[in-house]
Amino acid sequence: MDDHEAGYFTEDNSVDVVVARNKNTKDPRLKEVMEVIVRKLHEAVKEIEPSEDEWLEAIMFLTRTGQICDDYRQEFILLSDILGVSMLSDAIQSRRPSGATENTVLGPFHVGDAPELEMGSDICLDEKGEPMFVHGYVRDIHGKPLAGAKIDVWQANDEGFYDVQQRGVQPDFNLRGVFRTCADGRYWFKAIKPKFYPIPDDGPVGQLLGKLGRHPFRPAHFHYLITLDGYQKLTTHIFDPDDQYINSDAVFGVKESLMAEFKPIDDAEQAAKHGFDGSKFYDVEYDFVLAQKA
Repeated sequence: MDDHEAGYFTEDNSVDVVVARNKNTKDPRLKEVMEVIVRKLHEAVKEIEPSEDEWLEAIMFLTRTGQICDDYRQEFILLSDILGVSMLSDAIQSRRPSGATENTVLGPFHVGDAPELEMGSDICLDEKGEPMFVHGYVRDIHGKPLAGAKIDVWQANDEGFYDVQQRGVQPDFNLRGVFRTCADGRYWFKAIKPKFYPIPDDGPVGQLLGKLGRHPFRPAHFHYLITLDGYQKLTTHIFDPDDQYINSDAVFGVKESLMAEFKPIDDAEQAAKHGFDGSKFYDVEYDFVLAQKA
């Protein structure tokens, strides 16, 4: 019997015995990861001291979570989201120098083949919702304007749904578009004022949220995916600071630096300048700062 197979499992030595049993793991990273996971899981069980019924309920919760997953829905990612693990992983993987725009989660509704549009185009195809003019600049951390940066933007409609959630109701690629910044780094387009919306809460994760006394809502936001050769990819949002859920995002995606004023405007001349009917629209300005690749 090899040394690592020796040792009988007890409450006191549980971690050491299990970790030792994995001694012959060929992948060093897997070995490291499993050692940490075993240690933390055993620490949790020893602190909680679950009853047999509680342990079984935990197993059944994970079973139900897996059973609801399919090609279009990933309930385990949702679980990671509501526990803050997705945001923590993103924060670790997207550390940037001071002054660069912060990252946040991609979300499940990005579409890779959204059409590239002429700067200033209206991404709202069904003419529903309160009009909004969105604009700003893309620069590097030294203030240099970045021309040709690809800006992939998408948002929910005024009822809190993305086009892919309402096929046959919303037009394909509604409230989506890809733009390229001008020589001075500027971008601008027309959209509508987005609305808060719930994450899917009809499954085990939604039930867990209910038991925890938490709501399933995300505050109103725009999604941005900004890329340019030589610079780190930026996946981020801009948020409405006046949204009722701004301080309690169900997936912890809000960062203070990503809030932008959704300013109401009542000016017929300005509205006409942007191609809006009437006099009322919203204006939101936000500048993005990209960090160079190492």
